[in-house]
Amino acid sequence: MNRNRREFLRIAGASLAVLSIQKKSEVLGIPTAGVKIGMCDWNLGPRCDPQQILKAKDALLDGIQVSVGTAPDNMPLRKKAVRDQYLRLGKQYGISFCSVAAGLLNQIPLKSEPETAVYVIDALEAASALGAKNILMAFFGKGDLRVEIAPEQYKNIGSGPFKEYELDHIGVDRVVAALKQIAPRAEDLGLALGFENTLTAKQNLEIIGRVGSKLFQVYYDVGNSTAYGYDVPTELRLLGKDRICEIHLKDWKTSMLGSPEGQVNFQNVAQAIKEISYDKWFVLETSGRKEHFLEDTRANVAFARRMLA
Repeated sequence: MNRNRREFLRIAGASLAVLSIQKKSEVLGIPTAGVKIGMCDWNLGPRCDPQQILKAKDALLDGIQVSVGTAPDNMPLRKKAVRDQYLRLGKQYGISFCSVAAGLLNQIPLKSEPETAVYVIDALEAASALGAKNILMAFFGKGDLRVEIAPEQYKNIGSGPFKEYELDHIGVDRVVAALKQIAPRAEDLGLALGFENTLTAKQNLEIIGRVGSKLFQVYYDVGNSTAYGYDVPTELRLLGKDRICEIHLKDWKTSMLGSPEGQVNFQNVAQAIKEISYDKWFVLETSGRKEHFLEDTRANVAFARRMLA
């Protein structure tokens, strides 16, 4: 059997696997043009590992969100050789790099540790080299911008059915000051600074106004915002596509998007996304069930395409 025939059968088999997971009538005929589905590298396997590109291809993904590093003394994406390996394998397997994530900010917060600004610049430089359009700056864990009143407990100041938490105003002031200095560098590179955090859309808009850059945008996570008690469809409409650089797709209650056990109402989310004409990347932040990565990821890709096409 020649190589071309083997490759054809492998791809055909992968496609049939997707159809076996979801009803054929639900998957066939769904347009996919313009729907770009990526995945975080920490869900694919080891972070900062170009070899995960092959796995992304087998999972029927279009792209990868690459981590810039895992610790101050382990920043692989600073190295040209590593970036070149990503580019070479990405071209070979048809995988793009939607964004570069600076997850280090969760442990080394921008609100308190000046060195963190360097990691943001690292992410910008790596994103530019890989052809990405934005970076993700994470504000969870130690970097959370809410006032913590007890371990992992926050003061709800909302008066309606949806929550809103009190801000750590000193921390926000420090973040704004730092981002005002970083934003011109992002603008020079034409890259968006993706602000992923635990805040409401309204609070995000207020901070965006203070930073004063069109390229300082929200990195929106539908699973996180649902879990925090926010009105996700209304938030998406409030932000609009010009203030959202990229969207994470996940559900805290299940590893399978659209599952009856899920917490996220993906039908309402998809409707809001279509209303704002969002046409950028969707990034899966779920690995599926244990020992079922390929099967479940292909199913999640198919579900996302069906909902968002």
